[in-house]
Amino acid sequence: MVYGLIAAGVLVLIILWVIAMYNGLVRKRVDCDNGWSQIDVQLKRRYDLIPNLVETVKGYAKHEREALEAVINARSRAVSVSQGGSVPERAEAENMLTQTLGRLFALSEAYPDLKANQNFIGLQEELTSTENKIGFSRQHYNDTVARYEQSRQQFPGNIIAGAFNFSKRDYFEVKESQVREAPKVSF
Repeated sequence: MVYGLIAAGVLVLIILWVIAMYNGLVRKRVDCDNGWSQIDVQLKRRYDLIPNLVETVKGYAKHEREALEAVINARSRAVSVSQGGSVPERAEAENMLTQTLGRLFALSEAYPDLKANQNFIGLQEELTSTENKIGFSRQHYNDTVARYEQSRQQFPGNIIAGAFNFSKRDYFEVKESQVREAPKVSF
């Protein structure tokens, strides 16, 4: 009788432990989803600002069509990848968009009137603020992925993660060294 109660108590403790591990993994997975959602919010804001910026620049830099088309194409690719692409695909598309925006901002040096235009300045400030928010959101997402992956891969969490199909999450990474450098924007 006593051994039966001890066995039942141990079984209850094991079940409670499995539940706690499972809930911890679920909480971390939800944090990853939330972190990714925060990136999406900032990317949407960026996508909405870019057409206004391009239109403002068009009026001043009519013959800089190549730079404008590069930004438009990079934005289109980023928007299309955002609707179902993997994290590495999205990171690549976003990094390309960041590069083309840097080239667009560099145009302001060649056009003093553009550099002084209030619409351009306001859009540039909004985009710079959005880029900072994207950076913070990426950092938050990568931090949550790190915590999730650590819990998913460490023993005994790896047993629970394997049993309940907690899949690997990818980091939002910059792979190209030239993209790692912040775009040069001067006034």
